[in-house]
Amino acid sequence: MAAIATAAALSLPISLQRSCKITSSKKAIKKGFRVYAVFGEESSLGDKKSQWGTLFDVEDPRSKVPQCKGKFLDIYQALEVARYDIQYCDWRARQDLLTIMVLHEKVVEVLNPLAREFKSIGTMKKELAELQGELAQAHKQVHISETRVAAALDKLAYMEELVNDKLLDDRTATEPNVASFSSPSTLSSDTVKKKLPQKSLDVSGPVQPYHPCLKNFWYPIAFSSDLKDDTMIPIECFEEPWVLFRGKNGNPGCVQNTCAHRACPLHLGSVNEGRIQCPYHGWEYTTDGKCEKMPSTRLLNAKIRSLSCLEQEGMIWIWPGDDPPMATLPSLQPPSGFQIHAEIVMELPVEHGLLLDNLLDLAHAPFTHTSTFAKGWTVPSLVKFLTPASGLQGYWDPYPIDMEFRPPCMVLSTIGISKPGKLEGQSTKECTTHLHQLHVCIPSSRNKTRLLYRMSLDFAPVLKHIPFMHYLWRHFAEQVLNEDLRLVIGQQERMINGANIWNLPVSYDKLGVRYRLWRKALEQGAKQLPFSKPM
Repeated sequence: MAAIATAAALSLPISLQRSCKITSSKKAIKKGFRVYAVFGEESSLGDKKSQWGTLFDVEDPRSKVPQCKGKFLDIYQALEVARYDIQYCDWRARQDLLTIMVLHEKVVEVLNPLAREFKSIGTMKKELAELQGELAQAHKQVHISETRVAAALDKLAYMEELVNDKLLDDRTATEPNVASFSSPSTLSSDTVKKKLPQKSLDVSGPVQPYHPCLKNFWYPIAFSSDLKDDTMIPIECFEEPWVLFRGKNGNPGCVQNTCAHRACPLHLGSVNEGRIQCPYHGWEYTTDGKCEKMPSTRLLNAKIRSLSCLEQEGMIWIWPGDDPPMATLPSLQPPSGFQIHAEIVMELPVEHGLLLDNLLDLAHAPFTHTSTFAKGWTVPSLVKFLTPASGLQGYWDPYPIDMEFRPPCMVLSTIGISKPGKLEGQSTKECTTHLHQLHVCIPSSRNKTRLLYRMSLDFAPVLKHIPFMHYLWRHFAEQVLNEDLRLVIGQQERMINGANIWNLPVSYDKLGVRYRLWRKALEQGAKQLPFSKPM
């Protein structure tokens, strides 16, 4: 966008902030103060401007600012005002820097060894005290400029959001889709926050029972490699107990984990010839839930519930809803050129929506994951998630990470890396090596999530052949997850007690907000879900 480009072009070049050592070809004397004396030169603000070239040769933009105080503007006019805000902040910062540099020169002149021969100690103390006061005032002005810059960036981020993100449809019925702005020199950060409304989400209170519409999706529930011919995998899904096992033909099945006879958990039994056998009285069930064997009694027509169950691309899927299953399964394969290195399953004591909120947020990494993958990361001045106006995918700036939310509960991400703990490039395409992640957050119950995690790399294929490497991957994954869990569990406790965990979303929360709006629309029975193509 033009405003973003302008902001980048006008930002103060740090590399030009030179040291204020000034030397002369005539003579220089170095004293204990580490100050270089200057002989035969006098300076003024104008002289310094010419001395340091074009760094300070910037026109005051205030005379060109559109007169729009108290007016309603469309989005493009508002962007123009935001552009002038950035120009003004840039000009003001240059003036502040110039003032400090000139004052520094005055200090050098006062401490000039030759000048000290003609001045009394009292005179020098007085001059230095006056200069100290002026420097304090200059530094105060710098802090004011920093506040102005923060306010301008807030407005600019909001303007960008209005252009790129059409999340304000629900406001059009009650509010005009315009914004009112004053001139850049008179806006405070508090004013900006009041004038720029925040999207509000209310996610508070105890977790409500899951809406039936959320069940009408294919859910990947286990990795194929974990389900052998003679094993069972007990699971919970939407607060109901189920068990996975393989039938006579090797295809997976999912049946209710409760015997029809005396409600005994079936997963405590065994698999015999493709049937799951209850450990209590030996009743045996097929993958469609029909009881085919009742030892020691006459065979009755007994059946337990079963779910549609399919296997694709190394994962086992179930359809827990009442609607007819969709004919095709989505693909969760890593991109071409990647090899799967780890498949991990964990049971976590948090509601699945809270875990998705966490996974869809990268801005927390340099604060939360300081002992694992984000160790050594710097904290950017601005984090953004850039995405199409209608979509659940995009990329992070300044991190080289692409991310997508795949309904109903999957997060896919591709991370550009150079070596552990380091990032390179400004986009994944600029990076030479990559890590691809799949997170599947299955709603086991209202306070528990079954997490499926798959990690793939497009480099170092030899790692697949190192013995016990999967234990190392699991250890690392648990370390990262534990850094998140202590925070998310705390969120959950406060949410249950009434706190709104989405009280004040900001620009880098975009993907998490879109997930919440998608889920809210689904649970309200919307015919067309947001951020998805019409059926």
